Amino acid sequence: MRIWGIRKRNSKAAPYQLRWIVNGEEFQEPFTTKTLADARRAQLITATKKGEPFDVATGVPVSELREANSPTWYEASAYVLMKWPRAAAKHRASIGESLSIAIATLVTTRRGAPNPVTLRKALYQWAFRAVRNPDGDLVPRHQAEEAPPEIRAALTWLSSHSQKVSDLANPDLLRPTLEALSRLLDGSPAAENTTRRKVMVLSNFLRYTVDEKGLLPFNPLMRLDWTAPAADGEIDFRYVPDPALARSLITAVRHQGGRGEHLETFFACIYYAATRPSETAALKEKDFVLPPGTPESAEEWGEVLVEESRPEVGSGWTDDGTPYEKRGLKHRTRKAYRSVPIPPVLVRMVRAPQGLGRWRLAAGWPHALIDSGIGPIQGETG
Repeated sequence: MRIWGIRKRNSKAAPYQLRWIVNGEEFQEPFTTKTLADARRAQLITATKKGEPFDVATGVPVSELREANSPTWYEASAYVLMKWPRAAAKHRASIGESLSIAIATLVTTRRGAPNPVTLRKALYQWAFRAVRNPDGDLVPRHQAEEAPPEIRAALTWLSSHSQKVSDLANPDLLRPTLEALSRLLDGSPAAENTTRRKVMVLSNFLRYTVDEKGLLPFNPLMRLDWTAPAADGEIDFRYVPDPALARSLITAVRHQGGRGEHLETFFACIYYAATRPSETAALKEKDFVLPPGTPESAEEWGEVLVEESRPEVGSGWTDDGTPYEKRGLKHRTRKAYRSVPIPPVLVRMVRAPQGLGRWRLAAGWPHALIDSGIGPIQGETG
């Protein structure tokens, strides 16, 4: 690297010329005044003193080249397409939700911005939801389907006013994003787990931008001193139902409409077997091991083998278009199962005509959801 002095040429348009050599190749820039040429020369000298590498093709410092070619944060959202094929449907929705909040804050101005609800819908439902185009390739939904006019307008505005990735070399610009991730739509603090989940998505997105794409020299989140606002997540045990009240609530479900009888057993499984709603929705007759149905065994305990979960997430986030996804147990391997003892009261509910047998005959449910088990309940549990 060698920087020459400024020389004056016989030119009225740009009489001052700065020349320098990088790896044996000569580069030059013309300037209209000597002051501008001196300022540019000082920039190059500062970069060499810092030991910053220069690009041999363009002759400029690598940081300068990175900034000039930096995409916007909206364009950098190709992260969604990279994660989509192997991510669970719930995780896909979580990525879309978190990035919709984050990208909406990383803008250069608020002038002319669309309604915040419309902007978030445009990002969550269209920009960060992947679909297959006619060629079978994964693309953002708005590139494969015709979006409503307000959605197209919102995405057009964002593409023109999104900050460059290189702007986050100043980590302080990330503070509004973290504040938005830690609050609900009404401005109140979000639950601690919700904030942690969203910030983790943002952290993974930034790490991908740094490590795999090389668009930033460091993860700005790691250099930011920020703590999520405190949220009241303490459980008030004065409002937790005791066994007597829980039994009354479960019994009251039976009288709530045509499906009350089988929903009574559904909620009883959640209470007595401590299963998640998504696990209860996936239970089948073969999962229950019941004692003999004799008077002598009336007070014997049974067992349920929980091995599958059916979390409901919405048809737009699953591969087969169903509103739920079949998965293994949370935080366990795909084929793992959990054995849960069930008390006699639940044994009697499961064995009763309005138990599992009634679930199979629930009217109005598609045959694919019945699955000889409790599948029909999935749509009602949410």
